[in-house]
Amino acid sequence: MRYVIGIDVGGTFTDAVAADEDGRIVGTKTPSTPEDYSRGVLNAVSALAHELGIAERELLEATAYVAHGTTASINALVTGKVEPVGFITTKGHADSITIMNVEGRYLGLAAHEAQDVVHTSKPAPLVPRARVGEVTERVDQAGQVVVPLNEDEARATVERLLATGVRAIAVSLLWSFQYPAHEQRIRDIVHELDPEVFVALSSDISPRIREFARNATTIMSTQLGPPLRRYLEPLERELTERGLSGPLLIMQSSGGTIAADEAPASAISTVGSVLSGGVVGAARLAEQLGHRNVVTADIGGTTFLVGMVVGGEPVRASGTIINQHPINVPTIKVDVIGSGGGAIARIDEGGNLRVGPESATAVPGPAAYGAGGTRPTVTDADLVLGIIDPDYFLGGRRRLRLDLAKEALLEHIGRPLGLTAEQAAAAVYEVQNAQTADLIRKVVVGAGHDPREFAVYAFGGAGPIHASAFAAELGAKELVVPLGAAASGFSAYGLAASDVSVSAEMSDPAPFPLDPKVVQANFTRLEEQVKDALRRQGIEYAAVELRRSFDARYTAQMFEVTAPAPEGPVDEETIALMAKSFEQRYAELYGDGAGFAGAGLQAITYRVRGVGRLSFRPRLPEHTASAGTDASAAIKARRSVFLQVERGFEDTAIYDYQLLQAGHVLPGPAVIEVPTTTVTIPAGRNARVDELGNIRIDLTESE
Repeated sequence: MRYVIGIDVGGTFTDAVAADEDGRIVGTKTPSTPEDYSRGVLNAVSALAHELGIAERELLEATAYVAHGTTASINALVTGKVEPVGFITTKGHADSITIMNVEGRYLGLAAHEAQDVVHTSKPAPLVPRARVGEVTERVDQAGQVVVPLNEDEARATVERLLATGVRAIAVSLLWSFQYPAHEQRIRDIVHELDPEVFVALSSDISPRIREFARNATTIMSTQLGPPLRRYLEPLERELTERGLSGPLLIMQSSGGTIAADEAPASAISTVGSVLSGGVVGAARLAEQLGHRNVVTADIGGTTFLVGMVVGGEPVRASGTIINQHPINVPTIKVDVIGSGGGAIARIDEGGNLRVGPESATAVPGPAAYGAGGTRPTVTDADLVLGIIDPDYFLGGRRRLRLDLAKEALLEHIGRPLGLTAEQAAAAVYEVQNAQTADLIRKVVVGAGHDPREFAVYAFGGAGPIHASAFAAELGAKELVVPLGAAASGFSAYGLAASDVSVSAEMSDPAPFPLDPKVVQANFTRLEEQVKDALRRQGIEYAAVELRRSFDARYTAQMFEVTAPAPEGPVDEETIALMAKSFEQRYAELYGDGAGFAGAGLQAITYRVRGVGRLSFRPRLPEHTASAGTDASAAIKARRSVFLQVERGFEDTAIYDYQLLQAGHVLPGPAVIEVPTTTVTIPAGRNARVDELGNIRIDLTESE
């Protein structure tokens, strides 16, 4: 029997799933270990072996690969806890990372925040001026050398930076994406002086036009590379010593994996690894359920994540923003707010109830954990409302303190607002549902989609608790809780179900009509880079797919739109199809008639994404629905639960998920208890168990 393992390291819990060739999937949830996340990973592997009833070594020896998503990269950037690095650029441009092309003042801000110019400011530069070096060299926009690299000056610059104590250097020269040789020579000089220094080049990391974004991406990748290498090398070594026969793969923001020994070189690509796993898992499950359009809702311990699958494919973006700094790497588009189960509820200066973004994290955790936390969280509110059973949290592995949850809610919310503990919990529950509904509506409607054409897939430890509220408010057609793939660990399932994916891109600005020979040469060059990168992973693929795309804009516009490009030989007809593809995509985003073809078009960046299909990918087994619709035998208890403000606390059936079978129908109000999560069904709705073990609620039925 062969297995694949997916491990999703979150800020509060580490989720893991193991799938075998017969389609059996087991999941587990263990506390994360922020002081050393690798310990949490190893604990999760041991827990999986226990769930399977086999020895850990037996599991690892039979594992085809381990797919791992880590929060380490994004947490380091968000908190600023990164190591000092040096930065080398073209003479006269040392201040570009401070000037930021004005973008730093508004990037990542909401419209109303960006418009409040008086109260906006640029973030601190990624590298202080003392650790920035300049070199004499110049390349023009066509990639022709105007001024050769002054190697003596470059050597002196490197020596000065090394004298400051930095062990990593980022290099980003003007127009290096057209002519990378100068950057490559600087890397050689660094390694001549000290072979152990980590070096990242913009021509490798972000060969894309626009100096500030390219600089920022390269610097942040350099900040992450060494610590990621220090984390992955011993983890991979320990897994191998314990018996792992297959490779350790690391999830990337783009929704595909890469070999662990390759990941540090492009560390910035791992920033959204745990964010994209759930969307990939949704795309895989949607194939089986026949859903073309899905919005994913993942509520973990710290965050609420929203992504989309449209037409069967995850929605992607050409980059993202962290702390007002741009990151130029292809990514699955995921929107995030700090509204997880551990989100702390508080009263602000104006006397208003707020939930998040601050989180109680794994330690000390919610007040109910009894581990020293005294501030109320969403989990505390769910406990007081009767949704969570204090004796069945994590399947009974951790007992929660109802008295401490009530005390925290009363102290911090109830007394200031004149509410009982139960009323305070209901208020927190309503605010949580409202802000999650706001984000999910913004993501779907803001992208120009009709919510009635979407199904909502809700997962994460707290997602199934709140999904019935925000999915109905969105106006979606159906709610799916993917329990057949371990809902609380659904992102881990997505990791296990993902393929190897690498991307290559290059900017080569030119107006339409493009020269077919130049376009062909660009795509051919990128395809060779992608195929070489796939070969370096050392993995045998069932198939390899190459997909072309390009970024274009109308003349005089500042920003581009990404559109698919035709495969095969490039001729004049291909160029015409590319123009049509761009205009169709522009209309989809901004509405019919929004484009202005009379202004002319410009192609800016070319991109190729390579996907190596793995021979063993988990697929959920189907079970024949023969149990009938009556699920009353699965009722384990009844208790008073608050699910809807207009109904208050009411007698509610509590179902044991492990006793449910395909075909069962569960009328609301009801609560389904799963060892790793809880599902709520409000009054007026009926849930059914499908052939894959998922809980599904048809939201088009009238209540």
